[in-house]
Amino acid sequence: MSTDRWQQRVDSGDWEAIAAEVNSLGGALLPQLLTPGEAAEIRQLYEQPGCFRSTVDMGRHRFGEGEYRYFKTPYPEPVERLKQALYPRLLPIARDWAVKLGRPAPWPDALDEWLRMCQAAGQGKPTAILLRYQAGDWNALHRDLYGDLVFPLQVVINLNEPGVDHSGGEFLLVEQRPRAQSRGTVTLLPHCHGYLFTTRDRPIRSARGWSAAPVRHGVSVLRSGQRHTLGLVFHDAP
Repeated sequence: MSTDRWQQRVDSGDWEAIAAEVNSLGGALLPQLLTPGEAAEIRQLYEQPGCFRSTVDMGRHRFGEGEYRYFKTPYPEPVERLKQALYPRLLPIARDWAVKLGRPAPWPDALDEWLRMCQAAGQGKPTAILLRYQAGDWNALHRDLYGDLVFPLQVVINLNEPGVDHSGGEFLLVEQRPRAQSRGTVTLLPHCHGYLFTTRDRPIRSARGWSAAPVRHGVSVLRSGQRHTLGLVFHDAP
């Protein structure tokens, strides 16, 4: 068994069940990926501007209310190691979706090689995000599409304890179904657990085989307290 604690945490999940859930709903809960102490250390990084390449005021850009920061590279160890451990687990799902939707599957076996492909295509800006929500903040429904090269799955980790550090701030998925009203899924993310979800759409069965159902994600209004989340996106930005 691997002695890499990041890999062990990722591998502790029931990945057959996780794949089935993300195939069905567009999102799936992951096991605990951080300890409370590690989560606290990542939260504290928010007050260290030198760790980040840029800061986004969501209200200014009409993305919602609140603020987030894009990490610069090299990433802090938990960010880098979790991305490296998660990528091979997400890859079979990504490739399966590409086959069903008749799309190219350009993703190589290694994350570093994929990111080099992004850089060669002009997408060289790191996209791991640390988000901070105060009471009254929220995140509008959106998709994290930065350029032509896209990895179809991403992960978010709640760095605060629901019911203790904050109330509200549920994670939202809204799926646009063909010729039908949209479907919403609401998840209160447990402390230190990951949540896997689609970056842009998921394959659904149709009369002609498979079609793509667009999915957007967001965060409901934080009713009290403070909530930090770590967002792991597996493609870089222009």
